[in-house]
Amino acid sequence: MSINERVYKIDQLLHERRSITFQELLDKLEVSRATLKRDLAYMRDRLNAPIIFDKELSGYRLGEQGVGTTYELPGMWFSAEEIYALMTMQHLLSGLDTGGLLGPHIKPLQSRLSALLETADNSVDQIQKRIKVENLGARHHDLALFQVVGSALINRKRLQIKYYSRGTDEVSEREVSPQRLIHYRGNWYLDAWCHLRDDLRSFAVDAIRGAVISETKATDILESKLDSVLGAGYGIFSGKDVQWAVLHFSPDRARWVSAERWHSKQKGKFLSDGTYELKIPFSDSRELVMDILKHGPFVKVIEPVELVNAVQDLLNKTIGHYK
Repeated sequence: MSINERVYKIDQLLHERRSITFQELLDKLEVSRATLKRDLAYMRDRLNAPIIFDKELSGYRLGEQGVGTTYELPGMWFSAEEIYALMTMQHLLSGLDTGGLLGPHIKPLQSRLSALLETADNSVDQIQKRIKVENLGARHHDLALFQVVGSALINRKRLQIKYYSRGTDEVSEREVSPQRLIHYRGNWYLDAWCHLRDDLRSFAVDAIRGAVISETKATDILESKLDSVLGAGYGIFSGKDVQWAVLHFSPDRARWVSAERWHSKQKGKFLSDGTYELKIPFSDSRELVMDILKHGPFVKVIEPVELVNAVQDLLNKTIGHYK
């Protein structure tokens, strides 16, 4: 009998009876005294079970739940989404500077995550060896600067930033009103109202070279406007003028692409010849073009013409580079 099965059995017995003796638990579970003691300790320490020994009843029973604690039985197994969420949280936390300002807050949370993942039969070390979360392409960000950005965001203050544009290889000074932080493809982006451009912009946090919090109150933008400008188009290069890309994937490649999520508003269907048609909204084609080229000859851009030309131009430049 696994620890999960024993925990469920102990929980059932405690709910069915006013109290139960240690010997009765041993007889029901058919385990050693040491194993039962470990199981009871596990339920108290890891699952917050309010198990107490009642001297008057000479047995164990469930007491009152402590303030701020919740007693829940562990699932027999986590779903794919839950495993990804837990492992991603551990991965992100382990990458932060635990010796910095967040250290006292991070360590208890890491312990709690480990407790959720761990069972007596499977240590968290073993689980981490068997399940990996790799954020390929993630760029380094400065923890202290990230804290400044986050503080301004939460406290609704403007930020004075020095921003490095990789496209122009230039640094500009901006005053921005932070709206929200977005974690996209392993990297952090700040959606903000740029007072220099008098418009909404998305800034890569790792490209912010300096940030100072201003005492000026941040300008608040409606969430509906944020979504319409920065959330409607494809990826992080979104904008106001949204177009729809129509892509056709070969029957062989369709088996993979049909299961992928490129955009929250995408539309897809199989055509009569087995080709998969994918429609995606976009405003800035740069990121979309790169994703299209990853599929090489197995994808054909149907429309719009501007996107067809953008893909062809980049393909020609790539071929010319290797001649």
